[in-house]
Amino acid sequence: MTRIIKNRAVVEDSWSVLRLAEGETADTIALPQGPVLVPLSVWHARKSALLAASSPAAPVGVWLAAGEGPESLADDLAQLSVIAVDFPKFTDGRGYSAARLLRERYGYQGEIRAIGDVLPDQLFLMARCGIDAFALRADKDADKALALFDTFKTPYQAAVDQPQPLFRRRAA
Repeated sequence: MTRIIKNRAVVEDSWSVLRLAEGETADTIALPQGPVLVPLSVWHARKSALLAASSPAAPVGVWLAAGEGPESLADDLAQLSVIAVDFPKFTDGRGYSAARLLRERYGYQGEIRAIGDVLPDQLFLMARCGIDAFALRADKDADKALALFDTFKTPYQAAVDQPQPLFRRRAA
């Protein structure tokens, strides 16, 4: 089992991430047993089968690829306990926007997980956008990464974790 950071603690992770291999399609890919994060295309193609097979012991979640917005999940958010946002490379910031939209525009209260090329020095900013679980890249140490959440003590800008900018907090 892999270890992830969830709610600022290192925990064992039972979820698997389903990725389409070359030649596989959303309609024909075999669905694994247990907690699984499926690509958005698989969710749209096989939502009824996924929900029918879902249980408390084998929940289903969705992951969004870079460039896929959460608007197509707006009607399904209550059925998903986890939505993952894929960061294909550390320089791709589109996942930050997807996480913030899920929290602020769509009011999603479940787990938002960062997957892919997730590096420890990104954790603070990802958390500010509403991400609360982090599957770090395999070569990174989750225990050492925990300290990086406290990199900055007083952020200036408003964000999901602090809706008021610093000047408004000081005026109050």
